[in-house]
Amino acid sequence: MDPASSYILEQPEPYRAILLHLQSVVQQTIPAVDLKYKWRIPFFYLEGKPFCYLNRSKDYVDIGFFKAAYLTVHTELMVTEGRKVMKSLRYRSLEEIDDKVLTDVLKEAYQVRHKKFYR
Repeated sequence: MDPASSYILEQPEPYRAILLHLQSVVQQTIPAVDLKYKWRIPFFYLEGKPFCYLNRSKDYVDIGFFKAAYLTVHTELMVTEGRKVMKSLRYRSLEEIDDKVLTDVLKEAYQVRHKKFYR
């Protein structure tokens, strides 16, 4: 089994379920992504470049976006928390995940994927 999948499957519940759900939505929404294991967490790469990542931390799971400076949809739901450029959607339970919000953000992140990291 690859390290990214191992990372996800080795997490305790409810984080495993959250991570598996996020992985599924990302891969269904952006089928061209490639799941890798970088910096000790699962990263989705697109066209050879980082697209988004999954990270379990403390009591939540983040799905973070690299080109977040260009994102305009659902920014009121995104967390920056001490980060200058990165933004993420944060979940503490599977029930908190709104697939419409997640897919909207993923689709916009896909549209801005060719922009520079900084605005």
